[in-house]
Amino acid sequence: MKQSLFLVLAFFAIKTGFSQEVPSSFTLEEAINYALEHNYNAINADRDIEDARHQKWQTIASGLPQIDGNISYQNQLKQPVSLIPGELAGGDPGTFIPVVFGQAQTATATATLRQQIFDGSYIVGVQATKTFIDYSANNKEKTALDVRKSVVEAYGNVLLAEESTLILEKNKATLEKNLYETNKIFENGLTEEENVEQLQITLSSVDSQLKNAIRLKKITLQMLNLVMGLETSHPTKLTENLDLLTEQKIDVNILETNLNLESNVDYKIILNLNEQRALELKLEKSRALPTLNAFINYGSSAFSDEFNFFKKETQWYDSSVLGFDLNIPIFSSLKRSATTQRAKIALEKAKTQKIEAEESLNLQWENAKSEYTLAIDQYQTAKENLGLAERIEKKNQIKYFEGIASSFDLRQAQTQLYSTQQEYLQSMIDVINKKTALEIILNNE
Repeated sequence: MKQSLFLVLAFFAIKTGFSQEVPSSFTLEEAINYALEHNYNAINADRDIEDARHQKWQTIASGLPQIDGNISYQNQLKQPVSLIPGELAGGDPGTFIPVVFGQAQTATATATLRQQIFDGSYIVGVQATKTFIDYSANNKEKTALDVRKSVVEAYGNVLLAEESTLILEKNKATLEKNLYETNKIFENGLTEEENVEQLQITLSSVDSQLKNAIRLKKITLQMLNLVMGLETSHPTKLTENLDLLTEQKIDVNILETNLNLESNVDYKIILNLNEQRALELKLEKSRALPTLNAFINYGSSAFSDEFNFFKKETQWYDSSVLGFDLNIPIFSSLKRSATTQRAKIALEKAKTQKIEAEESLNLQWENAKSEYTLAIDQYQTAKENLGLAERIEKKNQIKYFEGIASSFDLRQAQTQLYSTQQEYLQSMIDVINKKTALEIILNNE
């Protein structure tokens, strides 16, 4: 009984441990860190680096000693016949005697050691593996930055959908109250039916927007889960507040930062491309150099009329060969020259792309700073406008129920408020995303 109870408790302990492995609530930074480990593209970027390391060893190993073994067995079911002059065996001149040479069955076992002594393309290939590993590392870095950007955008979209839902629910409740009161006034004959209808139109519009915001809330959360590497149905909760997160992302000091191209991942990849093109040119030049390889072979053969090669009395005959292969390129009808010239052109194109990348990245930096500055200005303006729109809408409500303002004036004030609310929410998202864009260009995590 005690053992059964222990097993049950152990089962639940294990189950609880597994259920706690995946957190359900995330700050923005926690969501980013989780995604950097579990995002599908990030996982494959790690595999690319591992693959590059294996490829490096594959290239190096091709120039190290290689040993091959070979075992062959032949059974001549019908041996070839040779004719020898008859007089060699005491026969008449002009006659021939059929003779079978050798025995029907043959077994051979050989081992060959090959060693590359000099090959220019091998040297270049080994150098290229380092460049490829560097490229894979830079690609992983770029993937990490892309994941960071995607998480920030997805996280912001969820907060936007949540805030929109709350605001629309509040607007709907206010409209329902206004409609109820206006309808009572209309029933008492103190207002026109048009005022009721105006509020009904506004309420229907807000109700439709609310339903859409609720659907978007679910979809944006599923998108965030996907980016983070979670199941789309995972019950993820966000612990950040959109207002506070926006304030945290306002940092005008970043605008004074100088762009260091050597830190930018896109520039690093362009440098990788230039290194690759330079090595390709070096490779084509190396094809004009001689190649030298050495080999040594050792083997043993046995012959018999029946299959008895595993018997002790079977006679085996050893053989061994030592040799060198020297290949000297002499004339290729200018083929090597053409491929070398093409490699030179590719290198010059890469150099031009490097210059273009430098100018383009500097321009992107200036544009990103401008957009970030604009986003901050629009956020501050939207925040002020929201306060104004709320006061205007409140005043119009008071005037409306006092009979001073018309339902059209109230609807116009409400529509202006709703539009300003969405502009305010979007301005916060813009600040967060534009700050992230700046950090990605700087490669500032």
